[in-house]
This record gives sequence, C-alpha cells and structure tokens, in this order.
Amino acid sequence: MWRIWMLFDPRKTLVVQGVFLFALAVMIHLVLLSTTRFNWLEGAPVVTGALDPSTGIMGLIPMMIG
Repeated sequence: MWRIWMLFDPRKTLVVQGVFLFALAVMIHLVLLSTTRFNWLEGAPVVTGALDPSTGIMGLIPMMIG
C-alpha cells in the first residue's frame, strides 16, 4: 500500500476525491430536484398509498350497518 502513496501525493489525491464526491452529490441532488416525485423545493403534493375512505372495507362498513 505504501508504494501507491509513493506514486500519488496523498494531499492532492484526497482533495481530488473530495471534489469528485461533492460534484457527485450536487449532481444527484439536481437530478432528484428535476423529478416531480422527489422535488422538495416546489412543494408538490405528497402522494401516499393510503386508501380512499369511500373504497375498501372502511367504505363498506357504513353500508353494512344501515
């Protein structure tokens, strides 16, 4: 392992790695912001998988009772 660090300067390597990871994080966030599902800045309505009360078993209970 020490021979690798003899080829590359550790300071420059860590700076380049940090810049790359920061650019990758910015790119991922911009891709997510461009979608309608994961755009947290526009305040898009949250779509959940919850059932509508008028459908399913909970919608049938009032009809069964009376």
